[in-house]
Amino acid sequence: MAESTSKTRKRASQANLDTIGLEMGNKPPQALDVEEAVLGAMLLEPSCVDQAMEELTSSCFYDQKHRMIFEAMTSLVLDHTSIDIITVSNRLKEQGNLETVGGPVALAGLSEKVGSAAHMEYYVKILKQKTIQRDLISASYDILRDAYDESVNVDDLIDKAQTKVYDAIQSNVRKEVQDIGSIINDAMGDIQEQQNSEGLSGVPSGFVSIDRITNGWQRSDLIILAARPSVGKTAFALNLARNAAVDHHMPVAVFSLEMSSKQLVKRLMTSESGLSADKIKGSIKLEPHEWEQLEFKLRNLSKAPFYIDDTPGMQIMEFRTKAKNLVKNKGVRLIVVDYLQLMQGPPELKAMREQEVAAISRTLKATAKELNIPIIALSQLSRQAVTRAGSSGKPLLSDLRESGSIEQDADMVIFIHRPDYVGLSDNIEDREKTQIIIAKHRNGETKDIDMIFKSEQIRFMEMDEALDAFATRTVGSRMNDDAPFEPAPSYGGFGPNTEF
Repeated sequence: MAESTSKTRKRASQANLDTIGLEMGNKPPQALDVEEAVLGAMLLEPSCVDQAMEELTSSCFYDQKHRMIFEAMTSLVLDHTSIDIITVSNRLKEQGNLETVGGPVALAGLSEKVGSAAHMEYYVKILKQKTIQRDLISASYDILRDAYDESVNVDDLIDKAQTKVYDAIQSNVRKEVQDIGSIINDAMGDIQEQQNSEGLSGVPSGFVSIDRITNGWQRSDLIILAARPSVGKTAFALNLARNAAVDHHMPVAVFSLEMSSKQLVKRLMTSESGLSADKIKGSIKLEPHEWEQLEFKLRNLSKAPFYIDDTPGMQIMEFRTKAKNLVKNKGVRLIVVDYLQLMQGPPELKAMREQEVAAISRTLKATAKELNIPIIALSQLSRQAVTRAGSSGKPLLSDLRESGSIEQDADMVIFIHRPDYVGLSDNIEDREKTQIIIAKHRNGETKDIDMIFKSEQIRFMEMDEALDAFATRTVGSRMNDDAPFEPAPSYGGFGPNTEF
């Protein structure tokens, strides 16, 4: 059934090319004499069979009869049967195509049209060039037809156009097998470059304990950041994005499918300023000196290369298009998606949620690889992560919600675990303690990292940093117990209506 469907599609594609040729008054690119020379060489020279099978597919042959002959040869090779006029004739007869191609006489005629087996490489190159031309024509025609269709979303149209042109080129460009010596030389070059350079090889997280394990978020990696609701996924992701954009001036994009851009910015303002979330929300009024503190602290954030898209229910294809444009036009080095389960997958998978999430996960990984940047995608955990007994409440890879393909596609899986959240600790002092669990790391070690989550500041801190901050506050409090209050110095007459 699958083979029949494949043949139907090929015939439809062929008919489509012929139709396009008639409309434009031109023949589709083809080289029938070269096709005959290749098939004739395969009938006579076993070495030519291997070379042709490695480089060509049936779509490389424009003439339908030549395609049938090549497909018969392919099936013989898969059955480990030698190729000659008799075996090919028998296979074509079994497939019901012998009379269509002209019978044994046509095969005999092909064997007479061979120039030289030494020219096989040149023949193959010509056929591949013609195939690329035909595929580009088909892609262009499909793009033109979709562009006239008012029902097609423009973002989907752009993404499809880019994908079709890319596929038309890449499907006929095969990567050569490399010997290990040349690969080692390339690897040694990378090692030498890293030895001579200071800092991380990837995008910094801003947390020393994490960067020590990851060496920064690596290019083309899909990083899944998962936790139960209200544990701090978005807060941690914003901390990571902020650290890269503000401290290291690396362009970062955040796709927020759950929260509005204004809500996200208020969270960033809270963690950046050090003021409590209630004051940023407006529940508690800001003092004049706190306005000055807020405005001064936000100067660096306002100038950072930080981009936010808060389109709700975004289609995965729309995301791909926007991500490509951000990387191309803004030089984005890191993308954060909040969160994966709120994205919409291919329309045909709407009724099959697990397959839809799997398609979204695969597309995120493919996008990270195509754009050569890390993508951090937030994900929900299933309820069993909380109710499971005898596991200290720590989440497992099997807790990733709605699809096992998330675990499979991810290069890294990071969990946020708070013992107080799952009822494992009633101690007030333990409420800020949080574990960042690197549960999967395709290119490195896994580890549990202890951190502090300051919920009132929506900010994560490493243990050493938290202890230093606590010591500083304690000493400062003792020194200033009897000192009169002095307002913060003015930074230029800022006020509630200041714009950046």
